[in-house]
Amino acid sequence: MSEQEKFVLEMTGIEKQFPGVKALDGAMLKLRPGTVHALMGENGAGKSTLMKCLFGIYKQDGGSIKIDGEEVHFSGPKNAMENGVSMVHQELNQVLQRSVMENIWLGRFPKNKGLVSHKQMYEETMKVFEDLDIPVNPKTIIGKLSVSQRQMVEIAKAVSYNAKILVLDEPTSSLTQEEVEHLFDIINKLRKKGVAMVYISHKMEEILHISDEVTIMRDGQWIATEKAEDLTTDKIIKLMVGRDLTHRFPPKTNVPGEPLMEVKNLTGKYMPSCIDVSFELRKGEILGVAGLVGSRRTELLETIFGIANHEKGEILKNGQPIQNKTPKDAIKNGFAMLTEERRATGIFGGMSILFNSVIANIKDYKKGLLLSDHKMKEDTQWVIDSMKVKTPSQKTHIRTLSGGNQQKVIIGRWLLTKPDILLLDEPTRGIDVGAKYEIYQLIINLANEGKGVMVVSSEMPELLGICDRIMVMSNGHLAGILDIKDATQEEIMRLAAMYV
Repeated sequence: MSEQEKFVLEMTGIEKQFPGVKALDGAMLKLRPGTVHALMGENGAGKSTLMKCLFGIYKQDGGSIKIDGEEVHFSGPKNAMENGVSMVHQELNQVLQRSVMENIWLGRFPKNKGLVSHKQMYEETMKVFEDLDIPVNPKTIIGKLSVSQRQMVEIAKAVSYNAKILVLDEPTSSLTQEEVEHLFDIINKLRKKGVAMVYISHKMEEILHISDEVTIMRDGQWIATEKAEDLTTDKIIKLMVGRDLTHRFPPKTNVPGEPLMEVKNLTGKYMPSCIDVSFELRKGEILGVAGLVGSRRTELLETIFGIANHEKGEILKNGQPIQNKTPKDAIKNGFAMLTEERRATGIFGGMSILFNSVIANIKDYKKGLLLSDHKMKEDTQWVIDSMKVKTPSQKTHIRTLSGGNQQKVIIGRWLLTKPDILLLDEPTRGIDVGAKYEIYQLIINLANEGKGVMVVSSEMPELLGICDRIMVMSNGHLAGILDIKDATQEEIMRLAAMYV
């Protein structure tokens, strides 16, 4: 077998520069047909930038991209797809009001005598679905599907382009265990067909399970490519971070004190929501909220924060009843909430870090009719320094930062409002192991200052690693609260299934 036949994709010596940042510095990736190749690295290591160069979204400043031994220069994603390179993005960009099959064939509808042939479109879609074992009706409106089904539609779309190379970016970040298994079945079917896949994820166990080879990047450079069977979680962490992270979680130093917030019989006004939930949160406590997808953990936080209305029940803070009718009331009452969908509801993507840092606290900067520029810059600098945000300047658009750095800016923004109670919904979703550690440390520091912190997370090890107690939600009901010393994954799962 000659060298040329061995690799379907060869990216070598890729360089990419942005103002003030060298995003890629001689990066490389070589992909064999019919294999799953994991691409790993901390946020900001250059993984996404490398893939955008492959797709023609960015034009690389140096290096070469070869497919089947031929050098390629794609003018954009459509051109890449026509040449057998497809990508399933973490944030799905679909036309939600149209059917599944229209989304798959968008821009290239099959025609019969010059008219769009729905019959042919349906048949072609069914063919791909049967092939991959995807149980979705092609005529369903895509907005009615679950995240995992929408993801499968995206994979089917890639396959319909006869993709030789498929890039999956954090494909399991919002899936349940069962859905992950189904996704892996589809990946294995594509493997057998000879498709080469790049799998970007932060979940170590998953990577070791599904991939054949692993490439690790750090600071825009290629660090290593190893066979998955020769790697362990510790070894990956060491290569990614460049240092030993002997502990995935910082030492617990917070000591919970007296009750800070009491929630009594809280029921949401509009279902699906929380039903008759009662618990207390103590000063200096980190209270985890576990549950399966659909257990309404987010809805519980939104009801407490005044995003969603409640039908009955009350919230007490320091023994006094409070009314969080709107988020504005909640902020006034010393609450802060970090939402799960960072891109959709957390950041103002086209605005600077400064704007994103001060926006929740804008009244504090008023000087007569004007805003105090000096104080805003000072506070933004505090956010950048204390949260260790990697950015060239305060003026940088937040959307250009990595996911972990965006998250740190949002946490910093909320800390400027001086809250007593923090409601964090999936604070480390899509964030690498090094940045996770920093966010855990932040959460423990907040608890040390006597604040009450509630953390919703789908990752059990995370809850077991940083929380004092874990409350388990099941279908809107509180199924039980476990002290950390009694909490096991099995017990949490048992409670999570109680009302399903």
